[in-house]
Amino acid sequence: MPPRQNSRRTAAFILAKWLVTKEFPSSMLPDSPDRAFIQDLVYTAIRRLRPLRLVLGELVSKWPKGEMEALLYIGAAQILYMDEVPDFAAVNETVEAAKACENPSIARVVNGVLRNLLRRRDEFAALIAASPFAVRESIPTELANRWTIRFGADVAENLAKWHNEPAETYLAYSDGRFEKLPRGKRVDEADGFAEGAFIVQDPGTRLAIDLLDPKPGEAVLDACAAPGGKTAQIAWRGATVTACEVNPKRRRRLEANLARLGLAGKVTVINELALSGNSPYQKVLVDAPCSNTGVLRRRPDARWNWTKDKLAMLVKLQSQILDVAAKLVAPGGRLVYSTCSNEPEENTEQIAAFLQRYPEFALVETKESIPVETGYDGAFAAALTRAN
Repeated sequence: MPPRQNSRRTAAFILAKWLVTKEFPSSMLPDSPDRAFIQDLVYTAIRRLRPLRLVLGELVSKWPKGEMEALLYIGAAQILYMDEVPDFAAVNETVEAAKACENPSIARVVNGVLRNLLRRRDEFAALIAASPFAVRESIPTELANRWTIRFGADVAENLAKWHNEPAETYLAYSDGRFEKLPRGKRVDEADGFAEGAFIVQDPGTRLAIDLLDPKPGEAVLDACAAPGGKTAQIAWRGATVTACEVNPKRRRRLEANLARLGLAGKVTVINELALSGNSPYQKVLVDAPCSNTGVLRRRPDARWNWTKDKLAMLVKLQSQILDVAAKLVAPGGRLVYSTCSNEPEENTEQIAAFLQRYPEFALVETKESIPVETGYDGAFAAALTRAN
């Protein structure tokens, strides 16, 4: 049985804040013994937002806001999607959490709605099952339509289902191994954490590192380095690494990870893209900011940030970063561009446009991880060489 210590109250607070601010939910999770359960509550509610809204819309006469809205999402998520939570706990503990609210009527409403949901669960399960897959699997309709056009209806739906499962955690080691962390085990409890033996990285990241193929002694620039997973993999292969991160908060996280890994003295961290002395780099990695559609399992909130306008903004930013990076690649050197997206505009189309602008570069190879095919995060990587 999941821990009881005010977990649902904490989860509802995080969810209520996210609904207003869209702040990263992961940054609001507490460092407490019940962190894993709180994360499960929050992430399940965010993943399943569309069907939860559909069902709750049938149960309330006026759509709630604030604490009440968050508590109803948390309660309904347990009843409909968290089979490991007993029904009595889902209702009783969520109502207990609601009693901490200043308005005493919130607990009464939450109790009534959740008990009604329990009584009508089969009816609502049928309602969800009969909905379009974008609603049923809880992704934006426009994104569902894009995937259907690209992959076909069956693969698109399976991809959405894949992204609704809790993410596996993988540990990347200096010898190139990736090992799955047992579910429920904290990263800092794994053997070798304090010694810096590994960093958290999905095997999908291998695409970019393998195409970059860093060698001992090579001068390599990691142009968008935080949180440092790919930086570490490059350094572990013996390259001389310069890691750039322009965001101060993310740069501090990068530096903390490098320190734990024992790489702080082996990697030069900079805050703007520039030449290494007066010499360009033999290899440059641009792990670009992207729409994250390949990692919606890991970043369930990212699906609700997805719009065509934001995609266009990201494509423009990626292009600008590539323009700067192109000037930092030595003649005969290699540029690797990667994303954790499966959207063509950010991947193959971005590379095609780059090659139009920079004819001195030639495409060597592209690789893509489609989660339903690989079982890993979605990712894309392209290797290009600059003429001598």
